[in-house]
Amino acid sequence: MNDVAELRYNGKTYKLPVIAGSEGEKAIDISRLRAESGMITMDYGFANTGSCTSNITFMDGEKGVLRYCGIPVEQLAEKATFKETAYLLINGHLPNRRQLTDFSVLLNDHSLVHEDMKIFYQNFPRASHPMGILSAMVNALRSFYPALHESEEEINITVTRLLAKVRTMAAMSYKISLGHTVVYPRPDLAYCENFLNMMFDSPVRPYQLKPEVIKALRVFWILHADHEQNCSTAAVRVVGSSRANLYAAISAGIAALWGPLHGGANQAVIEMLTQIQKNNGDFKSAIGRAKDRNDPFRLMGFGHRVYKTYDPRAKIMKKVCDDLLGALSIQDPLLDLAVELEEAALKDPYFIDHNLYPNVDFYSGIVLRAIGIPTNMFTVMFAIGRLPGWIAQWKESMDDPNWKISRPRQVYIGETLHDFVPIDDRE
Repeated sequence: MNDVAELRYNGKTYKLPVIAGSEGEKAIDISRLRAESGMITMDYGFANTGSCTSNITFMDGEKGVLRYCGIPVEQLAEKATFKETAYLLINGHLPNRRQLTDFSVLLNDHSLVHEDMKIFYQNFPRASHPMGILSAMVNALRSFYPALHESEEEINITVTRLLAKVRTMAAMSYKISLGHTVVYPRPDLAYCENFLNMMFDSPVRPYQLKPEVIKALRVFWILHADHEQNCSTAAVRVVGSSRANLYAAISAGIAALWGPLHGGANQAVIEMLTQIQKNNGDFKSAIGRAKDRNDPFRLMGFGHRVYKTYDPRAKIMKKVCDDLLGALSIQDPLLDLAVELEEAALKDPYFIDHNLYPNVDFYSGIVLRAIGIPTNMFTVMFAIGRLPGWIAQWKESMDDPNWKISRPRQVYIGETLHDFVPIDDRE
């Protein structure tokens, strides 16, 4: 007999099946609870609610574990390319040499963006945030490149279009915002190198690709490629559950990622450091405010919603950060301030006792600044890295035999039944 949990209420017992995952995780299946009892469960923020089963990413917040399709993220960050990681997430296995070559060719062939899309970029107000632009432009891709769903080959074309073009569109938006000539992708450069070249190459100052910078970007994107059912991934699945096209689902994910409590956290780290710097670099005062329960101030880049120990991605990104700053010999007071803040927080008993370790956003903000990425583009960088995970999650949900359109319930707490009052009789 399968394992079951029992819920007793008002003299009745409801038997609820228990589902076990391959890593030992267990979930109580409440899908029949409302039909049998008339009740629903309440879970603000869905922190204790499973919305699907998945083969893509496993994470254990208590132990600080993160794996893509069973492979530890530490191994991927050390040994894999970003293209290999993207292929792994989307297809469920690492590519062999032929598969990787075919994947690379498709990415190269679809890396150009329709020239008419430049008109859209040029008509956004100059103050527009790049994430808003990117979300709109991804949705607009549907008009230029219809989503294909008829066969596995056609789905692969849609997927590679997104992976190739979003990278190009992000660099294009940066160049147009500066009033500079757009730099086109080159067939002789790999995925990360191509992006850096499109961002920073100039007719008057050719961009010199540095291995330390390429490695930092590669690891950054790999570490952000997927993270289970987070806010933006849930948004992609919810929109996809209506059978909206892939472009619309990804556009929704970008919009969700924009928030400062999600993908915008790395930008918020730099903005926080800037404010501390304006306050004469008094990071001790900032630490004191963060420990004051009555002060709304938050130390951005510390702690995590899921990880109750050190974020495994943060360990990797910290090393990348240290190596990059050492190799580039950058003199930046803001980065020096970040190092001082990190050292002080790691020694503070309050932060240690409350598991408020620096997370991946803290170090990634420093890394992106060192690479030369403007602050308002930080979340766009996150979106490029998360794109393979969003695509994989959308694709998995499309193939799920238990698919249902997402439709959460609520507990109504408003006015009870009363009659309409004509306007002349209202007080």
